[in-house]
Amino acid sequence: MGRQGEATIMATAGLSKTYGELVALQPLDMTVTAGQKVALIGRNGSGKSTLLKMAAGLLEPSSGSVTIGGYPAGSIEARTALSYLPDEPVLYDDLSVIEHVEYTCRLHASVDWEERAVNLLERLGLLERAESLPSTFSRGLRQKTGTLLALVRPYSVLLVDEPFVGLDPSGRDTFVELTEEAVRGGAAVVVATHQLDYAMGADRCVALRDGARVYDGPPAGVDLASLVD
Repeated sequence: MGRQGEATIMATAGLSKTYGELVALQPLDMTVTAGQKVALIGRNGSGKSTLLKMAAGLLEPSSGSVTIGGYPAGSIEARTALSYLPDEPVLYDDLSVIEHVEYTCRLHASVDWEERAVNLLERLGLLERAESLPSTFSRGLRQKTGTLLALVRPYSVLLVDEPFVGLDPSGRDTFVELTEEAVRGGAAVVVATHQLDYAMGADRCVALRDGARVYDGPPAGVDLASLVD
């Protein structure tokens, strides 16, 4: 399901993942369009993380395919277009926050990144910690650092897995504001979350249960709580 008249930026076709007898994701056909804010919900083990990891090119499908901007997930072109924030941010022990930022931006050939980095550091409450090592941070500060690195580089698709764990209320509000700005800028944003208040603010809600899609539509059109029980 996409929004009529807008370009498809992410698409799955018969995408599935199995581990022996365990079906992590049943065959899924889905499209996401540019400028769409999608909430991916479901109980633990429903297939949310599996879907995001395959879209990010970090997990090989058992069958079917997923493309980003028309390119196969995991290809150089798809990785260039996609930014992925896992539920546990991947950070280096010996790099400071600002060194992480510079490494990420240079890796993705970002230009004029310094001003954007300072803006994000300030909004995420990390400006005074720019020279600190994230290895010394609390869970919440590590999450903010991961958010910073996901947003500071160029992308057309942003995939986020459970971003609110460890964040204080101001951090949650800032995350919502930043992703809404990304959507207004034309990016597709897909967030896997248990936070139903976030899902209610999405354009579209996709619910998974036992690896199968059980709902795909406006969040106001269904009892969301019943989909995560």
